[in-house]
Amino acid sequence: MTTQSTPWRKALAEASAAEFENLYREQMPRIYNFFRYRFGNNALAEDLTATTFEKAWRKRHQYRHDLSAFTTWLFTIAQRVAIDHYRRPQREVALDDALDLAAPGNPEETLQKQNDIQQLNALLAQLSDRERALVALKNGAGLTNRAIAELSGLSESNVAVILHRTLKTLRKAWERSHG
Repeated sequence: MTTQSTPWRKALAEASAAEFENLYREQMPRIYNFFRYRFGNNALAEDLTATTFEKAWRKRHQYRHDLSAFTTWLFTIAQRVAIDHYRRPQREVALDDALDLAAPGNPEETLQKQNDIQQLNALLAQLSDRERALVALKNGAGLTNRAIAELSGLSESNVAVILHRTLKTLRKAWERSHG
């Protein structure tokens, strides 16, 4: 371990709740969007985001700056939380049921938005787990291809190719359904 990384690791391990809250505020939107893209359910995304940060807080002493960036470590935790969620028996409310809840705004616009969200979720559900995860990391979390490559174990160019092909497929399917 380098001397430069030791203070950072020690700093995270000994971070106060207020200091960790700053990291939370900075990274929470990206983690939340990752889960939202992954599962298409805002309430579930909130729960899984909370679980991710709870685990990060409890395991903060295990973070090693010399091995990965903080965001890479955090998204590794988020991916494991997603995998754990898939393994649990599902007792969640179906997305279709959640769409029946009243929403503010123009009913016609709200209905169109709900239809678009339903259709996007249906298209995302047709992707392989790997494709869906890469799209969630790129578009939901806003990570770079390099960061996604670190998390996934793929090469950066492989990530770019998979994302390009996946998004091209999604666009074609979207256009077919709206054309």
